[in-house]
Amino acid sequence: MPQRLRFEDAVTEPAHAMSSVGASAPRIDAFDKVTGAADYSADRVPADALFAHVVFSNEPHARMIAMDTSVAETAPGVVAVLTAKDVPVNEYGLTMFDQPVMVGLGDTGRTAVDCGVSRWEADKVAVVIAESPKEAAAAAELIEISWRRRPIIEHIDHAVGDDVLVHPESGSNTYYELKIRKGDMAAGWSTADVVIEGTYELPHQEHAYLQVEAATAWIDDAGRVTVETGGQWAWEDQQQVAHALDIDPNEVRIIYAAIGGAFGGKEDMTLQIVMALAAKKLDEMGIARPVHCRWSREESIVGHHKRHRATIHAKLGATSEGKITAVEAEVLLDAGAYNYTSNKVLGNAHLSVAGAYEVPNAHIDSKAIYTTTVPGGAFRGFGGPQGAFVAETQMNKLADALGMDPVELRRRNVLSDGSVGITQAVMPDGVTLEAVIDQCATEADMVGDLAPALAYTPVASLPPSPQALVRGRGFASGYKNVGFSFGFPERCEAEVRLYGGPDDDEPRTAEIFHGGAEVGQGAHQAFRQMTSEATGVPIGSVTGTFSDTATTGDSGSVSASRMTFMAGNSILGAAEEADKAWRDGARPAIGTFRYTPPPTETLDPDTGEGQPNFSYGYMAQAVDVTVDTGTGHIRVDRVTSTHDVGRAINPRLVKGQIEGAVVQAHGYVLSENLQLVDGRIRNPRLSSYLIPGIGDIPEHVESVILELADPHGPWGARGMAEMPYITYAPAVIAAVHDATGVWFDEFPLTPSRVLAGLRAVAD
Repeated sequence: MPQRLRFEDAVTEPAHAMSSVGASAPRIDAFDKVTGAADYSADRVPADALFAHVVFSNEPHARMIAMDTSVAETAPGVVAVLTAKDVPVNEYGLTMFDQPVMVGLGDTGRTAVDCGVSRWEADKVAVVIAESPKEAAAAAELIEISWRRRPIIEHIDHAVGDDVLVHPESGSNTYYELKIRKGDMAAGWSTADVVIEGTYELPHQEHAYLQVEAATAWIDDAGRVTVETGGQWAWEDQQQVAHALDIDPNEVRIIYAAIGGAFGGKEDMTLQIVMALAAKKLDEMGIARPVHCRWSREESIVGHHKRHRATIHAKLGATSEGKITAVEAEVLLDAGAYNYTSNKVLGNAHLSVAGAYEVPNAHIDSKAIYTTTVPGGAFRGFGGPQGAFVAETQMNKLADALGMDPVELRRRNVLSDGSVGITQAVMPDGVTLEAVIDQCATEADMVGDLAPALAYTPVASLPPSPQALVRGRGFASGYKNVGFSFGFPERCEAEVRLYGGPDDDEPRTAEIFHGGAEVGQGAHQAFRQMTSEATGVPIGSVTGTFSDTATTGDSGSVSASRMTFMAGNSILGAAEEADKAWRDGARPAIGTFRYTPPPTETLDPDTGEGQPNFSYGYMAQAVDVTVDTGTGHIRVDRVTSTHDVGRAINPRLVKGQIEGAVVQAHGYVLSENLQLVDGRIRNPRLSSYLIPGIGDIPEHVESVILELADPHGPWGARGMAEMPYITYAPAVIAAVHDATGVWFDEFPLTPSRVLAGLRAVAD
């Protein structure tokens, strides 16, 4: 029987008395974050700082005709105004250089990108540096720009015909494609007794992290252009800044202060390059002062990427016994104005749209498409939630059509060790989804009856209407890759130092140097615990230096549920090297190690064959809901969220990840409704973009944690931070159908959308 950890029994002893891996040790940053003492990027403003204001184009699609900054340059308090002509190499992008650092005129640096066109309302056109934020913002208003507007391509439906190209150099708005061709589709359809077909619309989602984008930049004592900010991969930030400034990466230093959430939203550039440019310009002017910038919430919502919109058409065939015979899908991903990580997100959607099942015949076409709207980029699960929503809703519709228990349907098709996936590669060892499904079904009592709805009113001014309340239960399961995919050169570096006297048999203290970012998930606490376990030094005697390119190595990104897996293996290797140095008499004993996991492969462009990933995490969720058919409001009564984490390095932090992901997914499926009109975001404030409040979240979340070791994971650990998010939306949709008899193929399920769906069926 898989182990289930009950958090009410968690250890509560002081950290120094605990064991390391497996203990719910308090986070090292908890006190400062709870009391407000933690220093975030926005808090770390030097006393002699200048202030920068980033000017957006406010043009979703237009060519710059003229720009006059002369009045702004002479405005009170202004020190400098930077434009595209100040950027040595005016291009950037995490996976391809398709975006200008700033839109401008004339000589805009060495780049293949047409830098004279704004393709997004938040394209940058200038940076004003002044003595105060107020003076910088006032001067920004004095910049005069003339534009020749071009047609708005607001949705992928408008983009696929290529009548207007967002990036003419790409030759098509459909700029990146993937295929799966497995088996014999004709045979698959001919043996299907039931065929389920549908078109699904997936919405944008705003990251809404607590800490908006902020940065301070200066030239450090070693002459390096230094940017202190919040991000997810300091090494990659360094590379992109160096590329745009046309300097050696060693001349750039990136430091992360405390980071108030990221979720993929801080994987791409926002302030890093322009702030580095500002520091360099000030230095060239002989001004030895740091420069600071902090975005408002509105600037943040307008100015960074979102979870991708997508349109997915899917078709599923199965026998009357519930065995899948064929899957067909077309995934159209709205990349927005620039690629960001759309090619990577598309890859995950491509792999997950068939579900975590044995699929003998598959035909899948996936496409990333440019539009002149907010770019899509990484967001918790990056592509997995979109693909899994379709796969799991198709499965739940199939169970309904067959009159079969949805859990039993999954058992009959689930992947296992030795299964061949849709890319015609054998699944990496350690496939545990069947155990996860069974445990979730047991914990949720899927065979039991739901109790009658408890009286409640979703609107305070209305009395309860018990006759309008109906209850339902939904189920979904799935998988998600751990680590980077498709042949990316995955790696992670660590350094461990052991300290003690020459006569000590064992080290007294240890220090871990690691580049991995702490974005709220507890990574740095986990690093310390793993270092303690690997070295034998008590956790209270382990310190850490993190996320500074001057002192820590390349950790890779804090994304793809990879950091615990990758950091743990790098720490194990570094600890082993440090131990060898200790035995040889070195004091301090220093060990460095670069962990490289099993290789992955790019997919064949015609067939999709290849081994895309080296490890997966597995999850299943059951959701109970109450629907008020009179108002359209939905209350989530209970969530049973079940996960194989391989080994829980810190069980309390695992529970926090589960509950946080559930709440974030709750907003995605029920309330968060980003509005774009003519290429512009119309609700860039939290007063009109509704993330869940304390009164909106599920009534109860049961976190069920299984520890079934991954063969390659450190102490058997798998990644899990994205997994509780991925299956939540389809489980909620299935529960609403169970309650009302209505399937919803798009969301968020706002009350008006729910009422419209109920009325459509009634009519």
